[in-house]
Order: sequence, then structure tokens, then C-alpha cells
Amino acid sequence: MPDLPHVSGAQAIRALERVGFSVVRQRGSHVVLRRATAGCVVPKHRELKVGTLSGILKQAGITAEEFIEALR
Repeated sequence: MPDLPHVSGAQAIRALERVGFSVVRQRGSHVVLRRATAGCVVPKHRELKVGTLSGILKQAGITAEEFIEALR
């Protein structure tokens, strides 16, 4: 598994939208995204910690490779 990059919450949301997720709602700084039955919550912070990003990807059901490719 490749190392996860340091990204902001907004960058993570854009990458997840590229792989088919759409924003359902937002409450404060937390954005809820959904794709079919998979969903995830992304905090809109300046920088996401690697553990937080890993948890988001696990919730979303996508691999680190898919996420890194969507960032490009």
C-alpha cells in the first residue's frame, strides 16, 4: 500500500467526487458524501491527518491507489 499524501478536506472531497461520490449534506465542517450504499464523512480541515484519511477511505470502500489516482 502506498503512503497516503497530505491533503486538505476540500481536496479529498474533490477526489471522492471524481470516483463517483456526491455531497449529500454538510453540517459545520463535516461533509457527508454517498455513492450507492457506501458513504463517508469528510471534515473540511486545512490538512487531514493520515489516520483520518485512512478511516475515510475505509468508510468509502476505496483503496489508497484509487484515491491517489483521483487526486491527479
